[in-house]
Amino acid sequence: MGRGVFRQSVYNEAERQTEGGVGMEERDIIERLLGRDESGLHDLLRYYGPLMRYIIAPIVTDPHHREDCLSEAAMRVWDRVGQFDPSRGSFNAWLTAVARNTARNYQRAIQSHQSTQDLDENTPSPQPTPEELLLRQERQAAVNRALARLSSEEQTLFYRKYYYLQPTAQIAAELGTTERAVEGRLYRLKKRLRKLLGGEGYAGT
Repeated sequence: MGRGVFRQSVYNEAERQTEGGVGMEERDIIERLLGRDESGLHDLLRYYGPLMRYIIAPIVTDPHHREDCLSEAAMRVWDRVGQFDPSRGSFNAWLTAVARNTARNYQRAIQSHQSTQDLDENTPSPQPTPEELLLRQERQAAVNRALARLSSEEQTLFYRKYYYLQPTAQIAAELGTTERAVEGRLYRLKKRLRKLLGGEGYAGT
């Protein structure tokens, strides 16, 4: 199937969910997201994941990063769903813009990180100051404390994704669940870690 045909099929399916304006399923998802109900996030990925993946794929060139970018886009929707105005356009169009902007920012961050790594490989690393060493130790201690407060299942998921860098598909296969279920658990894990770290967030999230 050509990309153009696939694109049309994806949009047709998304529009089918919202015939006649904002569909009941769409309205329900939006209301749950506005109410901070995490089941709304699960159904967002269930119904709109294919559309969001389609938007992200040509921008985030490394397939291993796309699922993480999808999680970031879903978090952006969670944070900004209150900005959606149906009088200015469809939810599909708004969601497409969110996914595209998230993917562009994500890809720029990857490229910037890679450029910094390339520069670091050719530049002698300066010795950290005592203050920098102390800050690193304090941050690592904070992360360790946060991890210790996670359940064993959450710790396993954390290490698989952010320490061993396993793709979401591999994690799902080894845990005997679906990729969407893993995406939802990763989202909740990121949210919990941010809360435990006082909103600072973990570097891998």
